[in-house]
Parts: sequence; structure tokens; C-alpha cells
Amino acid sequence: MFSVPRSFLPGVFVLAALAACKPQDNSAAQVASSSASASAAENAAKPQTRGTDMRKEDIGGDFTLTDGEGKPFSLSDLKGKVVILSFGFTHCPDVCPTELLTYSDTLKQLGGQAKDVKVVFVSIDPERDTPEIIGKYAKQFNPDFIGLTATGDQNLPVIKQQYRVVSAKVNQKDDSENYLVDHSSGAYLIDKNGEVAIFSPYGSEPETIAADVRTLL
Repeated sequence: MFSVPRSFLPGVFVLAALAACKPQDNSAAQVASSSASASAAENAAKPQTRGTDMRKEDIGGDFTLTDGEGKPFSLSDLKGKVVILSFGFTHCPDVCPTELLTYSDTLKQLGGQAKDVKVVFVSIDPERDTPEIIGKYAKQFNPDFIGLTATGDQNLPVIKQQYRVVSAKVNQKDDSENYLVDHSSGAYLIDKNGEVAIFSPYGSEPETIAADVRTLL
């Protein structure tokens, strides 16, 4: 498993402002005080997330892949729902099953609110993950999960770039289909307008993810 490179996650930057030692204009001080109060009020009004807030990041976007029934499926088909979007592959021995079980438990945590949430699992291994295989795999964890894979001219590399997903085959001998895929983990929580809002890292508890999902409902 790859941990997501630092450059792929929103950085936290601290700007230290050094003030000159001179008398301060009272009017300027009042403006600064008012601005600080307004900023504090704005932050207090925002729902507090536990994952990484991605709203200011240039990430995500619509895409079309193939679902378990062999039909085209676009992310925009789910507008009006909150989406938990993750990437992986069906031969994954540990990370992917763990994440999908976590997302299933997340829906249980949400109770009746789960009707407004969809989990989408995108294969990064379309060579082996046919529509039928990815569809059945996703539904093993929850019958409402949506499994998607790339077929025909559907451009998975572009989608991976959109969502800053990295992956690479490992332990492959010659042209054997017996290989693993190292890949970035975690899930994106996408709001009802189809915008990436929160990144939930691998290892997050269902209760934590559910709390973040509720801020988007």
C-alpha cells in the first residue's frame, strides 16, 4: 500500500507576521479586531470535520465508468447524494476489504440517514476486474455498494489523476496475472453537488467517517 504522497494532500501552512515596534493606529486596530471576530464567527458556523477538508483543493470531477451490469455509470448520476469514493482492486488482500467493511459499518452508524449516502468502489486493476467481478465484489460488503471499472476507451489514468490516486503493479513475473497492486488508500467524501469535500484516511473509524458524512447531509 502506498501512503498518499505529501504533495497529494492539502498542506497546512503557517504564516507568521512580524509587526514593527511602533505605535499602532487605533482605527487599524479596530478594523483588525472586527476582521478577526468575523473570521472566528465564520469558522464557528462551519461544521467541524475530522478528516481533511478538501473544499479549496483542485481535485475531483465527474467521470464515467462501467458498473456491475456492464452499463455506463457516471459520478454525476449520484448528485443529491453524499458519496464515499474509494479506489482499489478485487485481488487486494488486506487494505481494500478493510476499507469496504469500514464503509459498510459507517452506513450502519448513519442509520436512516444512510439512504442519502452511496459508496462507490473504483477498480485500479481493470485488466482483471471485469464489470461483473467488480460489481459482485462490492456487493459482498453491502448490497447497495457500487463497483465500477474501466472498459473500452474509458480513461482510468485521467480519473486517477483527477483524484490524485497512485498505483503500481508489484511482484509480477513476465505477463502473469498473478500480481498485486500497491495503491493509495482512503476515501473521498463528496457532497450532494458532486464536489470533493473531505478526505478520510485509511484507518479512520466508522464513527469518525459517519460524523463527517453528517456534515454533508
